[in-house]
Amino acid sequence: MERAQLAAEIYNTAHLTGEFKLRSGKTSDQYFDKYLFESDPTLLAAIAEQLAPLIPDGTEVLAGLEMGGVPVATALSLRTGIPVVFVRKKAKEYGTCKLAEGINVAGKRVCVIEDVVTTGGQILLSVEDLRQYGAQVESVISVIEREEAGRSNLENAGLQFRSLYRMEQLLPL
Repeated sequence: MERAQLAAEIYNTAHLTGEFKLRSGKTSDQYFDKYLFESDPTLLAAIAEQLAPLIPDGTEVLAGLEMGGVPVATALSLRTGIPVVFVRKKAKEYGTCKLAEGINVAGKRVCVIEDVVTTGGQILLSVEDLRQYGAQVESVISVIEREEAGRSNLENAGLQFRSLYRMEQLLPL
């Protein structure tokens, strides 16, 4: 699927109209439901195909952030053959008590995968957590860059940030 067509398909699938309460507490007549494009196998495969070239050379592990980054990272892993870990917002309190589920990230070059970046706050927290486990994290890839603040915050923290689309690039067919 071509890039412009994929952008339109993502928009047409995930853009909703109605009455929605936002995280900020405000009400909006429009909403972008990222899980609608992440749960569509055709769109997710096309997204992985377009994202794969953005992965930095030498990446040894993809880190999908809970929850939206997990399906994107999984699709990228299937596309590229690069192993994936699933990163929780906090370590589970039972069983293995792990923060990053999957292969060991110690000493490995890890690229963080996220679906939508707004401020980058959770990414920065997860990067620090991964580094405490010995991961070498220098890059972040997302499907959609919602706000410029996210890019600024990530780059100011020394991370290379690449996104497939900025929010304003997602338009209907």
